[in-house]
Amino acid sequence: MDDLIFSARRQSAGATKAPETDLETRFRGLVQSPLRAGLLRYISSRPDESFDVESLMQTFGRLRLDVENCVKELADFGVAAVVAGSQPPRYTAERPADEATLELLDHFLERRAAVSTEDQSPSVQRFREMIGRDEKMLIVFEWIRTAAKSDISVLILGPTGSGKEVVARMIHELSRRSVAKFQAVNTAALPDTLFESEIFGYEKGAFTGAYDRKPGRLELANEGTLFLDEIGDMSLIAQAKLLRVLEERRFERLGGQKSISVDFRLISATNRPLEQFVRDGRFREDLYYRVNAFAIRLPSLRERQVDIPVLAQRFLARYCAAQGLPLDSKSFAREALDLLVTYQWPGNIRELESTVSRAALSAPGRTIRPSDIEFLHATTPTTTISGDRMPSLAEAERAHIVRVLEATEWNKKEAARVLDISRGTLYRKILEYQLEPETRPAGRRSRENVG
Repeated sequence: MDDLIFSARRQSAGATKAPETDLETRFRGLVQSPLRAGLLRYISSRPDESFDVESLMQTFGRLRLDVENCVKELADFGVAAVVAGSQPPRYTAERPADEATLELLDHFLERRAAVSTEDQSPSVQRFREMIGRDEKMLIVFEWIRTAAKSDISVLILGPTGSGKEVVARMIHELSRRSVAKFQAVNTAALPDTLFESEIFGYEKGAFTGAYDRKPGRLELANEGTLFLDEIGDMSLIAQAKLLRVLEERRFERLGGQKSISVDFRLISATNRPLEQFVRDGRFREDLYYRVNAFAIRLPSLRERQVDIPVLAQRFLARYCAAQGLPLDSKSFAREALDLLVTYQWPGNIRELESTVSRAALSAPGRTIRPSDIEFLHATTPTTTISGDRMPSLAEAERAHIVRVLEATEWNKKEAARVLDISRGTLYRKILEYQLEPETRPAGRRSRENVG
């Protein structure tokens, strides 16, 4: 640990250790905080740069007040400084004038930093890319840190494409169960006939085609985490089976007689109004209270419009890096960013990222112009409703499905991915709403039946 080196001086072997000075005690206290230590290392590694609180918030995923207090304490100690005349204040590294403080600082910086659990987590790095200027996502980060400290069941609420599985993986990777497996199951894609075999597994000969024993997701998640995505789409039969496992922590494989004990942490996610489903009898109340012990709500992208330009620039830089291009080889025109901000983003962050990649690919020059992203507004659903009547849920759903199908040229596999539903569900919706692709010009390759 870094704080173990500050009370010792470099002396010959066998020499008596000098008593710790007041300065060493105060410096030890300063860097005992992981956030202060991280900030000090970060700004010291970039002595020619300066940073405002907002950029440090995004880098460390911490709330404004936490960052402000920590960086001010570094400045008060003399190991950081406020850039003169900067407004809002910008902070930079500072080399202390007195030799004793300078020696303590150099000893601290020479010491290899311990890699935190957060820095080791791939999902945390992905989540940090989703953080912008709005503090809503930083509050979510604090909820994630809190949830990861226990085995409490977590329900993640949020619209399609908002990053629910990323959050679930973060909770797992930051928890004590991170050494075990994370098992993700999209329950919306599992009909009742497959639910039991997928979740509980089966024995050899349990049914036609069961040529060998197969462990289920519950068994694979033992001592780890089971993530049930779109839990609101589970049938009442599947809900009853899940409730029994949550109560008893035991189950039997399909076709088996042996009861298997299982220790797992449950994380669920949905974009459905579960409370309304409970009132309507579509979701079991006893199961609802089991899965909703700790709720985390992810904001939609339109709830934090100020972040859209920040995220778009970030995704554009990532696209350039993936293509082996300089990070600044593509840029947005101001008018193009304005178009992105005014769009509603029903697919949220996932849709924004794919839109940026598509625009960067299609833009002929270095600058992405409004004309390169006009396809967004051109495909906005326009359901004709007589008078001032608001569209029904079915009408709104039909219009959105039509929009996505047209945007993907009726590639059903891609459309199901964007809609975040199974292909089976999409096929049922196409039949239910009697949807058909528009007639295409001769010679144009139809992707209607792809996937």
